[in-house]
Amino acid sequence: MTWLTYAFVSAGSAALTAILAKVGVEGVPSTLATAIRTVIITAFAWAMTTALKEHRAFSAVSRRSFLFLILSGLATGVSWLAYFRALQLAPASRVAPIDKLSLPLTIILAMLFLGESMTWRLGLGVVLMTAGAILTIA
Repeated sequence: MTWLTYAFVSAGSAALTAILAKVGVEGVPSTLATAIRTVIITAFAWAMTTALKEHRAFSAVSRRSFLFLILSGLATGVSWLAYFRALQLAPASRVAPIDKLSLPLTIILAMLFLGESMTWRLGLGVVLMTAGAILTIA
């Protein structure tokens, strides 16, 4: 599969995640809901890693990679805890678009820290994504 196929699978799964999580957090503390979800994700990720025999590369992971993966994991944890709490407090149709402000923020951060380029089309897309997210809460 190409990167584009994986990206669309990711988008569809994320959309389904929002709906399933909204139903799942009903009557459950948001932190507990996040912990349950995280256990499932951990088990699934390790099962896939083992099935694909990628666990053999574990010893070759550099300290730098470990550091950044740990930091990424912490950022993911904060994101998920906040997301589940937001889903408890508001409709998924309003929470998910705001959560997707991560898209334009990622593009801007990639430009600033990774040296990725910004074309006029990409810039316009960032503006439109941001405007769309803001319109959902107005």
